[in-house]
Amino acid sequence: MSNYAVFLRGINVGGINVKMADLRTALATLPLTKVKTLLASGNVVCSTDMDAAELKTSVETLLRDSFGYDAWVVVLDQEQVQEIVDVCPYPADDASQHSYVTLSSDPAVLDELAAHGSELPDVELARLIPEALAWLAESGGTLNSPFSKLTAKPRYKSTTTTRNLRTLLKCRDAMA
Repeated sequence: MSNYAVFLRGINVGGINVKMADLRTALATLPLTKVKTLLASGNVVCSTDMDAAELKTSVETLLRDSFGYDAWVVVLDQEQVQEIVDVCPYPADDASQHSYVTLSSDPAVLDELAAHGSELPDVELARLIPEALAWLAESGGTLNSPFSKLTAKPRYKSTTTTRNLRTLLKCRDAMA
């Protein structure tokens, strides 16, 4: 049995509303244990005998069937989440800036984002693991950040999602 964090992309924004209680009820139909939802932005931790690829496919199919939207998730195991937290060079709490981590189910997409992001003015990036790229945004300016705008392009929708470093800490702690 392995522990995983499942990060749902795009729920409770843009008209896609999923209550965490409804999400937990839907997830109960899968062979998962220790299911916890964290925050209302689509963060789930669980245990299962499935591997990460099977879990990704199962959850995406379940979300599409249960909630009727084009669902995409990124699945990381407990060791990956721990490594992201351990190697991130940015602070989890800083009043002047926020530390974000863009997660991807396709490391080649993060390679592309890193290449394009390095060409943007005033963008600082740090590759944490093949599936995670950290970046900073000024407090109050996240959506206007050049890198945030880059990651929001439709091309990256099916393979990426972004979380605040504090959220990853909460997921790590919930898997302990």
